[in-house]
Amino acid sequence: MKNKQKSTLGPGDGHWDINMIMDIMPHRYPFLLVDRIIELESSKRVVGIKNVTINEPFFTGHFPGQPIMPAVLIVEAMAQVGGILLLSSVDNPEDYLVYFMTIDKAKFRKPVIPGDQLRFELEMLSLKKKFCKMRGKAYVDGSVVAEANLSSTIVKR
Repeated sequence: MKNKQKSTLGPGDGHWDINMIMDIMPHRYPFLLVDRIIELESSKRVVGIKNVTINEPFFTGHFPGQPIMPAVLIVEAMAQVGGILLLSSVDNPEDYLVYFMTIDKAKFRKPVIPGDQLRFELEMLSLKKKFCKMRGKAYVDGSVVAEANLSSTIVKR
């Protein structure tokens, strides 16, 4: 199924900015952890960006004097990017929610700190009706900082 938004982005097509993301994602500050979608091949793969700044509310306590993005929030950001991929498989994506179901084989390789730009690359491993499995990797400056297999389901709002 195709949605009403452009679902395949190429070099001349621009990107999904924060407004387009907020049109289909229910998350809001401080829990919207995706700033931009730069590639989207409907039901196949997605690439998203999260700019990590010192203004993130979690840095006040994680850790004072040595700020590090919590691993669980890296996975949440990855899941949100994956949610956009799953929503790209339905008509009227703004009418649906994505529920995160499982995390498997999660690995964290390097800390993510203020000033980093996370690049999430996810590929759809399987998509059956309302359920999907994806493989995701997070990069900073071309190096893998995290990876995981995620599964999700889609439900009507």
